[in-house]
Amino acid sequence: MSLSSKQPPDLVPSPVNDISQLRWDQATFLGRLNHFSRITDPRLLLKSRRDVGAAQHLYHLAKEGHVPRGTTQTQLYHAQTLYHSAVHPDSDGIMHPMGRMSAQVPFGMVITGILLALYKTTPQVMFAQFINQTFNAFVNYTNRNAKSQTTNQQIGISYVGAMTGAVGVSVIANKLVKGAPPLVGRFVPFLAVATANCINIPMMRQGEISNGVIVLDKDGHQLGESKKAAAKGITQVCLSRITMAVPGMLLSPVIMERLERYKFFRVGLKLLMVAFSKAIL
Repeated sequence: MSLSSKQPPDLVPSPVNDISQLRWDQATFLGRLNHFSRITDPRLLLKSRRDVGAAQHLYHLAKEGHVPRGTTQTQLYHAQTLYHSAVHPDSDGIMHPMGRMSAQVPFGMVITGILLALYKTTPQVMFAQFINQTFNAFVNYTNRNAKSQTTNQQIGISYVGAMTGAVGVSVIANKLVKGAPPLVGRFVPFLAVATANCINIPMMRQGEISNGVIVLDKDGHQLGESKKAAAKGITQVCLSRITMAVPGMLLSPVIMERLERYKFFRVGLKLLMVAFSKAIL
């Protein structure tokens, strides 16, 4: 049975007792790994807005304890995964696909390639960071705390601040490593990304730092607002964003440096670039 069926079927008790409880225990590493590996799955981007809306509707029905007749436990858990991947937890609104965590791998791969390829000159750095920071700002805005008021002015300031910081660090670092081996220069984009994240995220979410975030107990009851919790959460976000960039931006240059020593790789890379150029022209 299609979850998006227009015919309102009879409602029956949900086969899942409490759909608001995640399928895996979040107190364990494997439980968190199972959950987040599924909600960040790039294949979820292929789901249409109608699919997400149907999953959202089914999720809310299940929260009330009843679902359409014939709904299986598998369908409910699929709806739960899609809901947590594509629906904002505060506003319950469907997020733009590019701002979802499931978009991080495909978009991040492309942007990382741009950053690693365009880092030598100031115009290259400005263009690469324009792409990177525009994407970052959009992701930060999409996943912001909806209960915290973020103005367009704050968004603009954080965007400009991150751009300025990233470009500034790149230009200065490139001058400092001019006499160093080429491999050292390839680490400059990572330094710029780390700097930009440390500027962009706190500025984008400065309202949470100033006013605090709502703190709940284990039963979901509101205890109050905490500035300390906001600062801790934002710090963890900054560190996680920097850590996420390590494999692609620190390991890739080392691998590329070694592969470029081999003639077959250099020839293959040139043929690939020629084929790509012909394909887009």
